[in-house]
Parts: sequence; C-alpha cells; structure tokens
Amino acid sequence: MKHSIAFTISLIFIYIVFFGIYGCSPAGEENNSTHGHNHTHQGEPGEYPTQYPDRINVTWNGDPATSFAVTWRTDSTIEQGQAHIAPATPAPQFYRNANTFDSEVTRLKAGKIEGAGVSANYHTVVFEGLKPNTLYAYKVGHDGHWSEWFQIRTASKEQEPFSFIYVGDAQNGILSHWSRSIRTAYAEEPKARFVVHAGDLVNRAHRNVEWGRWNRAGAFIQSKLPGIAVPGNHEYEGYTEEQDEKDIENLSIHWRPQFEFPLNGPEGLEETVYYLDYQGMRIIALNTNEQIDKQTRWLEKVLQDNPNRWTVVTHHHPIYSSAEGRNNEKLRSSWQPLYKKYGVDLVMQGHDHTYARGQTRNITGGVNVKDPSSGTVYVNSVSGAKMYDLGEKGWKSFGGEMQRSAENTQLYQIVHVSRDTMKYRAYTVTGELYDAFDLLQQEGQKSNKMVEKTVEVQQRSFDNTITYD
Repeated sequence: MKHSIAFTISLIFIYIVFFGIYGCSPAGEENNSTHGHNHTHQGEPGEYPTQYPDRINVTWNGDPATSFAVTWRTDSTIEQGQAHIAPATPAPQFYRNANTFDSEVTRLKAGKIEGAGVSANYHTVVFEGLKPNTLYAYKVGHDGHWSEWFQIRTASKEQEPFSFIYVGDAQNGILSHWSRSIRTAYAEEPKARFVVHAGDLVNRAHRNVEWGRWNRAGAFIQSKLPGIAVPGNHEYEGYTEEQDEKDIENLSIHWRPQFEFPLNGPEGLEETVYYLDYQGMRIIALNTNEQIDKQTRWLEKVLQDNPNRWTVVTHHHPIYSSAEGRNNEKLRSSWQPLYKKYGVDLVMQGHDHTYARGQTRNITGGVNVKDPSSGTVYVNSVSGAKMYDLGEKGWKSFGGEMQRSAENTQLYQIVHVSRDTMKYRAYTVTGELYDAFDLLQQEGQKSNKMVEKTVEVQQRSFDNTITYD
C-alpha cells in the first residue's frame, strides 16, 4: 500500500511539473505558454491576458460619422466576446436601450515567435448604423467579465470645428516616460476627437510586454479616443533569429489583431495604408517600410479624388530628415512632389527622435526667400524617451527649410481644425508651449498662408538640457 501511495504521488508530481510548469498544449494549439489560463503567470500588470477584457482600443474602419470599431484582448479560453452600445444619457439606466454585438475572434499567432510566451484571443466589434454627432456609451466582455462603460462621440457629417492629438515615437520608456506625453496631451485637450501615432509605438515588434506597456500608458484614453496609427520600422521584425540574420522582417503579430483600420489601401498593405475623412479633413496613413511604388500610385488617386477642404498625411520616416546622418531620398522623390501638386497641408512624421518643423525652401535667383505661402508643412516629432542629435545642416541638404527644432525633448502636438484655419501647437510634456503656427486658407489658391505665432522660449538642445547619457 505504501508503495502504491508513493507511486501515485510521484505520478501527480510529474503531471504538475510537466503540464503545469511547462504548459504543454493540445496538438495544433498556437502558443508557447499554458493553454488559455495565462492569468496564472507572474508578470507585469497587463502582460498576460485573463478572462477579463484588457487592451481596449477604439479605431475606425469606416465612416467616423456612423461607425467605430473596438478591439480587446482576453486569454484563449474566451472564444466569444460581446459588446453593448447605447446612446449615452445622464440617466444611469441608459443601458436599457443597449444593443448587443458578438465579437469576431482572432487567435494571436504567438507560435510564430521564438519565446513569445503568451496565448491570447483578440476580439473585434464594429458598431455601424450610428447617428452622426451623437454621444454613445459602450462596454465589452462576456458573462461576469465586463469592462466599464466608455463614452465616444461620432463625427458630424458637416464641416464642424474639431481638434486632434499627434505624437511621434513612443518606442522606449513606453510606460515610464511615454505615459507623460499621452496623458498630458489628453489633459491639455480633453475634447480632442482622435490621436495620430506616427509609428514606432514599441521597440520590439512582436514583444508582448511592450504592447502591454503601450496600452497601460494610454489606459482609458485609448478606449475613448480613436487611434490612427502607422507602423514604424520597429513594428517590423523577423519571427526568428534566422529571419533576423537574413533581414526578413514581418509586421508585428499584434498589429492587425489589435487595430481595426480601413481596408481601402493597396492590396497586401491592409491596415497599414489607408485613409479616413473627418469633418472636412482627409487623413492619409502611409507605410514607409515597404512597397513605396505601389503606395505612390494609390496615393495620387486618393489625393486626386478628394472633396475635403483639408488634407493631412502621416507616416513614420520623414521626407526631410532631422537627425544626423539620415536621408530618405526614395520617399522624398516619390511623395513630396505629390504633396506639392495636390496641396497637402500638413505631414506628421516620426523616426528621427528630434523635433523639427518647416517647409520646402523657395529659391529665387540663388537666394532663399521665406515665402509665407510656401505650401506643405512638415513636422518630425518624438514623444518617448529615446533622443538623437539634430543634423548639422538641418534640412538644407534636402531642399527643406527648418523653422523650429529641438533636441532631448519629449513633445506632443495639438491641432485645431476649422473651416478655413488650422491651428498647430507643440507642447513639451511638462505643458510648455514650444512651437505654434496657423495655416489660413486663401481663396482661389492652393497654398495656405503661414502665420507664425511667436513662442518666447529658448531653442532646446543637448547643450542646455539635462544630460541624456
């Protein structure tokens, strides 16, 4: 009997060690971790999924006046989620008028990544048929496991004034430092309607813990302000060390499950190249990491057939490089002529981990003439903690005129848009206004009038800020 008990205990111990610690999965299960119950892992808050919804992000994949999308994450045991939505009212029983939608479920392809260590399901619901300019409340989850109610307003069908937030690379110090940027930006402009992310949201494309930090830093803001994001070079990485050695790079496994973007871009670049129209402004998102020629053909068609008064573009690598030793000649030769030809108003970029704002230089008789109607305004900005040196010659080597710059400074930008005026303001993460200008549309002219708004602050550089190293 003693031998039988000892043998049974030994079997139980082996089972616990083999199945509990090493997390063996049924054949075909695409994960490197336990089967679904990731909530038993010890990790950073928000790193491993549970049965409760987390990483809740709102985006658009259709008309912002009549729809919006929401995505969220659970562990892989939750095979069906739901979302409730209702017109928001001051009465707490507003949910009695809620409609219920089942989620579309996508299994995170963690099995592609060496050492990914996470199994998760992403859920997506697209709310359609909504009323324009109407405040809605929604929540997501499943029986007994629900989020709080979030409120979001649909766009107007008319050209009404609005504002939005724009941030450059989060990438490094995402939770510790980038949180300052996104939270201060929201505090500065709580009525903003959306956030533009100009790439490099994380540092390692497939690293789950970094996406967890990005979502924790943005917190509820990303659950109520739709995001418009483009992938940077750090959203691309090999699945394996062998692919890395061969320079084979793949879009982050977290990108498409986590964001629901329009499918109106070129084939093969879905949800990384797209456009949206919002209250008289067309927003075009481009992917500077691949297939530039295909995007160029698509871009011209989107710019040609554009009924909006304003046009803004966002992409990661800049037309005019502001960091030392960089030059994106292919982008400049492909896209800058189109921006000029079709009167693009503002281009929002990242990548160079500096701040720079300016326009194309106007050369008359060999002399640089600062023309207040010189067209498209280009901005490079950084909101995270990683910083580079400004190039010694600024943008002059590339044909650009840099009018404002900074090193070693985290910033965020707020843009106010009305029928004839676009007001741009750049702030440091401690809330000081650092750069400001207005663009005024001129009747019968393609170019806007640039009105500089003097900002009496010292130009920030590595020489007069806290040492970076």
